[in-house]
Amino acid sequence: MSLRLDKVCELMRRELSLVVEKDYRPEDGLLTVHEVVVTPDLKHATVYVGVIGKPHQQEAIVERLNKARGAIQRDLYKRVKLRNSPPLHFRLDHTTERAVPLVQLIDSLPPPLPDPVEGESK
Repeated sequence: MSLRLDKVCELMRRELSLVVEKDYRPEDGLLTVHEVVVTPDLKHATVYVGVIGKPHQQEAIVERLNKARGAIQRDLYKRVKLRNSPPLHFRLDHTTERAVPLVQLIDSLPPPLPDPVEGESK
């Protein structure tokens, strides 16, 4: 991606996080905006969100976001001025769910051995 496109994606992610946090916070889960991927022609934007909750709650929250897409886009594009305002498509991101077992595995490892001090014989 180009530097400009990276900046647009990051700006949209930050502002979208604020919009969602302020007006579209779910009562039955925790919602975070992980990433916004915009096509190079700025015609489409895919928003990857993480939802902490039960699987049926996760799908319901993403479905609610997609249904409220018009209002969310209106609020977002009042804050972010672009020549082309791409439509948003919300997708569930399972990255954190896959990371939890890995973190638990790392936490279960024994502590590292201390480094030998110079001058000590082995």
